[in-house]
Amino acid sequence: MVDLSEFEDIRPYSDEEAVQALDRVSRHPMLPLISKYLFPKANVNTLAQTLRKVRSIDEFQAVVMVDVINAVLARTSEGFTFSGMENLSSVNGKFLAVSNHRDIVLDPALILYAMHASGYPFAELCVGSNLIQSPLIEDLMKSNRMIKVIRGISARQMYLNSHTLSKYIRLSITSGTASIWVAQKEGRAKNGIDKTEQGLLKMFDMSGEKGFEENFKELNIVPMSISYEYEPCDGRKAREILMSREAPYVKKPKEDLHSILTGIRQQKGHIHLSVGKPLTPEEIADGAAYNGNDRYQHLRSILDNRIRGGYHLWKTNYMGYDLMNGTSEYLGVKYLPEDLKKFKAYTDHKLSKIERRLDRDALQDIFWHIYGNPVEYTK
Repeated sequence: MVDLSEFEDIRPYSDEEAVQALDRVSRHPMLPLISKYLFPKANVNTLAQTLRKVRSIDEFQAVVMVDVINAVLARTSEGFTFSGMENLSSVNGKFLAVSNHRDIVLDPALILYAMHASGYPFAELCVGSNLIQSPLIEDLMKSNRMIKVIRGISARQMYLNSHTLSKYIRLSITSGTASIWVAQKEGRAKNGIDKTEQGLLKMFDMSGEKGFEENFKELNIVPMSISYEYEPCDGRKAREILMSREAPYVKKPKEDLHSILTGIRQQKGHIHLSVGKPLTPEEIADGAAYNGNDRYQHLRSILDNRIRGGYHLWKTNYMGYDLMNGTSEYLGVKYLPEDLKKFKAYTDHKLSKIERRLDRDALQDIFWHIYGNPVEYTK
């Protein structure tokens, strides 16, 4: 039995704690509304009754959360596909999944869903503490194996907490306790460009007691890419990018919660998850031959190439690329004139919801770049 006592502030719930938490969730006044949205044909008390019968986290995720994801996909998507799951079988033991980040909740939820559907155990998830804005969300997140990544603290505290998180991740993987998922950067990629933060790789290395090469080999890092035909919160992302050009963007209270709900409810078209090949011992050894930060840059480049290479490009991406560049390069090849007409109307509809004082041309250009940038960086 692995001793996790030093990780009390960040660890997920135990089975016993989750059972108690889910009982609290079952009695929350918002639950009937959530149940009505997810399962409109069922009695509004069915979800609450199901939660009270749960006796473990595995049961909660396999019985309740899989049904929840199926309901969300049925209502807001044209289907979810995944590929490359065989790459997980090439990993010896547990692994560290590093993926791009486009939606706050759906990215990790869909990755867990795909793992479960492929016969793999559920992983634990690194989630920022800024998203835990109520006891209800905390109970749901920690019952879904959430590891709390503490945000909004001093540099000194950040260093200490990063070391604790690094140690937890390493211990979970090397002991065979759990696989871990983490986004490649803090916050979502709002501009459509997926880029790994070098600081993330440094954090992984902090807890290692061996050399650079062995420290990274034992983590079994697996890159993953998730792509949405219609980007979750696309209009909100365009707004934030434009406003941040004038001054640092400061989120309003509960803005993250609104983004979570918008991402869940928004129509997303087709969705695809691609699981890439794990970092190989040879690639890590090549990185170890460099000095200082160049070692991390080497691994970062490999991760970025695999994550971007696994990104599934939809017709919306090709239309965004042509529109942002004023070209017709992919017209007739990847999309038709009627597709372009619909996408322009979709753009107008999304931007019509944003306050009129903001520059419409600039917003439109940003919006099209969100969709077109993935084509730009894969050319």
